[in-house]
Parts: sequence; structure tokens; C-alpha cells
Amino acid sequence: MDWFSRPDLDASVLLAWEHLISGDALPQGELRGVVDDSWRRCLDGHVDPRADGAPTPPDNATLDASQAKNVRLLDASIPLIEQTRDFLAQTGTIMLLADPDGMILQLEGDTRIVEPAGEVRLVPGCNWTELNCGTNAIGTALALQQPVQIHGAEHFCAGIKRWTCSATVIRDPLDRRVLGVIDVSGLADTYSRHSLALAVSMAGRIESRLAKLLMERRLRLLDRCAVQFGAGRNDAVLVADEHGRLVKANQHAAPMLAQRGVAMKLGDTVPIASPEALSSAASPALLPEWLRDAHIETMRDHGDTLGFLIVFPAVSRRLSLKTADDRLRERAVPAFARIIGNSPALLAALEKAEKLAPAKVPVLLLGETGVGKELFAQAIHQSSSCASGPFVALNCGGLSRDLLASELFGYAEGAFTGARKSGAAGKIEAANGGTLFLDEIGEMPIDIQPHLLRVLEEGEIYRLGENTPRKVNIRLVAATHRNLRDDVAQGKFRMDLFYRIAVTNISIPALRERKDDIPALVAEWLKRLCERYGTPPAAFDDEASRRLVNYNWPGNIRELRNAVESALLMAQGSVIRAEDLPPEIATEAGHGAHVAAPASLPPVAEGICSLESAEAASISAALSYSAGNLTKAAARLGIAKSTLYEKIRKYGLSGAVTQTRGLRH
Repeated sequence: MDWFSRPDLDASVLLAWEHLISGDALPQGELRGVVDDSWRRCLDGHVDPRADGAPTPPDNATLDASQAKNVRLLDASIPLIEQTRDFLAQTGTIMLLADPDGMILQLEGDTRIVEPAGEVRLVPGCNWTELNCGTNAIGTALALQQPVQIHGAEHFCAGIKRWTCSATVIRDPLDRRVLGVIDVSGLADTYSRHSLALAVSMAGRIESRLAKLLMERRLRLLDRCAVQFGAGRNDAVLVADEHGRLVKANQHAAPMLAQRGVAMKLGDTVPIASPEALSSAASPALLPEWLRDAHIETMRDHGDTLGFLIVFPAVSRRLSLKTADDRLRERAVPAFARIIGNSPALLAALEKAEKLAPAKVPVLLLGETGVGKELFAQAIHQSSSCASGPFVALNCGGLSRDLLASELFGYAEGAFTGARKSGAAGKIEAANGGTLFLDEIGEMPIDIQPHLLRVLEEGEIYRLGENTPRKVNIRLVAATHRNLRDDVAQGKFRMDLFYRIAVTNISIPALRERKDDIPALVAEWLKRLCERYGTPPAAFDDEASRRLVNYNWPGNIRELRNAVESALLMAQGSVIRAEDLPPEIATEAGHGAHVAAPASLPPVAEGICSLESAEAASISAALSYSAGNLTKAAARLGIAKSTLYEKIRKYGLSGAVTQTRGLRH
């Protein structure tokens, strides 16, 4: 590529240009290839070779609009361009930044040539594409998407032949699309091959700064969406940046995408949809078909759009994935018979649930994340007078306040920007005549709680944006891992709602409190999984079985199920060995380690461990295993990161976090 100009050939280039404007054919071999090609494009585009510079801009509003549109480019470029001001002041040159359409956005450099630059309109607000100004470094670099130097007579238009300029494009660090142009220009006597090197170097620095700012924006976006990725949520969650490019997806997203025939993976630079379509101001009709039943929230920071949170509720996915045979098989099994185990603690919970199921009163299920609260809720529903109605589940801990409100209560047409034209029913209406299961109800924002209380007290619901109530008849089953009495005392949960939902409550034991049930649970899950994957029957050997029983299971039934599935897939044959288990279970430290409870907890008799001590020990072990990484520790424990923060403060484990982080350095 002949990037550099040849000032010594300026006279012959000028002669070729004079032949051109006289109507003669271009002499062969007189021009560099990039100039020859550019002049031909100018001829095809009917550019006036006698033009004295760029066209006069229509108004300042055009520049303002372009600067607003290219604010990311300006934020990355201006600090770096301003650093060259003093240097360029000694060289008789200026540095210009242009947008991808050729409009100049910023100018810095030697003030002595600002006036000559103004004469040819080489100033902010003017457009320097080839079709506007003929061959020039800004326009030709955009046409070629490559570095280029244009000197003197090589310019196509007569009015700018006394200039020399060097430019190259600036690319998006992610998808490599052209974001703009950086140019170094001066009068012809300032020609230097180093000008192009300066432009290329500056473009590289700008791209590096763009990459850093992009990473910072994505981290801010992910921080805003972090709560949506809490362990235990069943919704498919996607996060896209402000251009619609996929940034993160949870484990439920891949099967959801596959089910809808969408091929997509992290790192793809093609947007999942345009920002305009994803924007909450857009009509759902602009979205691809597979996105139209998703809840899309624009994530902003002080008015700045960081990206989009896309949630596919678990209810619709769960219903769509179950076959008719699955539902018939579930109905064929007595409701509570699907809950496996014979430990005294579990049997006590089952007995209480069976007694309460026929009475149409709210039930509050208490237990750690992963103990099977939804399975209990389904069994209560199937054993109640509401069994012929729908069972609708919603996790209150995985949604933003606004998304939770619209999910619960639905909304009317025009209730908010981006609302569907016909409005939408919420989960409460969907559960009419059946059971509404609200998991993690302790995470419900306190300003939403009075509206739920009204539904329970009056049997009426108002969709968001509506003034007319709708009658509903539901049976509520709620669940939480929190101590709601403490939350009431601290003003985090309304007392009136607490007493309304906790008419009766059932404590579901953690798996570590019913270890005698583990062999039966493992056998049941192995049977189901072998049927699902079409593999021969499998079994754990004695050592693997011992480790399964001895492990503390901070994630409870959910963690056990995942461990069994992982081990089955990793096994070489029908015998599953200890080394096939997940690392935290397969290692000696994983199944037998004892972690001391914090000193602040009251001592207990030898051989007996209080629930608080056990919980603190599990958290401490998870922190140790995760080397102080709170996100990994929360995932391992099967709780939200915000919940983990609370428990660390409750049990005084901040020192454990600091110590384990220090071990990594």
C-alpha cells in the first residue's frame, strides 16, 4: 500500500490534474494508486475540481447532533488530542477528529493556521468526505478504511492543493467497525512522513482508551445487573450493551436460545437487536420474534444508557418445556410422594404441609435456598381445592423493583414507555383460581408490599396504570430464607403483610440436617437422569457414596442434583467414582473439613452444632474455597450476593474475606 506522498513528484501530479480538468484522459503511471483510484471516484461522483474547500455547514445544530451521537469517541479522544496542543504549536500543523461520516468534530494545534484552515472550511462542523471535498486524507482514509497521506497537488479540488494531510481511521475495539478519523494537516511546506506515523500512533492510543472505557462501562452495566444473576433463579437472563451486543448470559439462557432456534454466544459482535428496538421507547413489533415475550429494561446511569437487561420469565419456559406426558406423570404421583426422604425433620414438615394443604389459607415456607420450597408449594397446590387451577411461580429476589411490579400486577396500555399496546396480565391474574407461589418474598421492595396486601385482603388487583380493580381468587404460598420477624423489627418488611402471609408456616430442613435421606435422593436423581440422557443405569461406588453423605451441601437439594448430574456426565462407565464428583466434593477438604464458627457465636455442647454455627461454618468454608471471591462464594452457597453480604456482617466474617483474599497475592 503506497501510504506516503512524494512531494518531489508534485509538479507531474499537478500536470496530470490539469489534463484531467481539461477533459483529457489521465496519464498512466503519473499518480500513486491510492490517488488515481480516488480521483476516479471523484469523477464518478461529479465532484467539482475547482471547489475551494468543504461545503459550508447548514447550521450549528448539525455539529451538535454529531457530537452527541459520537460522545464515546469524543470522551476517549479529546484528552489525548489536547495533549498534543503544545507539540503541534511548534510544527505549524493541526490535529483533527472526524466522525465516521466525515464531519470534523474537534480541532487542536497551531493557532497560526486556524485562519487558513477556516478559509477552506477545515474546521468543526464541516464534512470532508471525498464526495464533498474530493481527494483528501480524511475522506480518502474513510473510503479506504486505511492510513493515507495526501500532499499538495494530489488533492482533487483546487482550493486545498496548498495543504498536506495525513489520516487514518479509528476502529471500535470490539467489532472493528470504523468510529471516526484522526488527521494531521498543515500547509504544504510542513510536509513530513512522520505526520502519518503520528496519526496512526494517535489512533492506536484512542482505540486503547476506547477499549478501557468500554470495559469500564460494561463493568458498570454488570454491576447494575448483578442481582439478576443470583444463584437459584430460574429465569433466562441476558445483558446487552448499548449497541445491543451480548455481554453476559446466565446458565438458563443457552437452552432458552436453542429452544427458540437462536444461535448466539458471548463474544459475538453482531447485535441481538438494534438499540432502537431494545429501547423501552420502542414498539415490541420492532423486536425479533424470539424477543417479543421478554421483559426488556434499559439500564441507565445518570441518564446515560449503559445497556439492556433482558429477562425471559421461568414460568413460560417451564410450561413450554414440559410435555403432556410429563404433566400426566406428575398428576399420577400423589403430590407429597414426590418429596423423597424419611428423616424425622422432613416427615414433620410433610405432615404439617399435608394438614394445611386443604385449607385455603396463606402458607409461609421457611428454609435455606435449594431445600425444595417450590416442590413443597407444588405439593400443597396439588392437594388443595385449587388443584384444577394454575400454579404460577415468581421469584421476588431476581427482578428490579419496576420489573417485579409489572410481573406481579400486570399493566395497562400506555402505562409506561415500552408497554405493550394491549397491556399485559401479571402473575397474580395468571394464578386466578389457582395458587400463586412467591419465592424469596423477603426480597420484595417495601413500597410494593401494600399492594400485595390489598390483593390478599380485598381479592382485587389494579394493573399498573389502571383505575378499575379486577377481581382475583388466589391461594398464596410464599417462601423465604430470611428471618422475616427480624426484617419487620428493622423496618425492612411490613408487619401487616407478615401476619397476613404467615398465618401458618412450615420449616423445611436443610440437607445437612437429613443426611440419611441422601442415598435415596441420589438413587432417584440417577434414575431420572439416566432416563433423560438415554444411558444405562449407573451407580456410585462406596467411596463416592461416602463423600456424598459426608459433604455439608451448602446448596442443599439443588446442589446435590447438580453434583449427581455432573458426576454422571463425567463418568467413564456405569460406575461413578469419587474423582468424577465436582472438585469441592471430590477432595478430602470438600467432604470432611471442619470450619470453626466465629468466636462471637455462643458455645454449644460438644458434638452439637447450632443452626447459626452451621450456617456460619458453611459461609466460611465457601469463602475459603472461593479465595474470598464473594460472587463465587454466593453461587456455591446458592444465595444472592446481597444476602451473603448480610450474613458476613451478621456473623462477623469480614476478616475471613480479607484473609482469604490475601492468600491469593
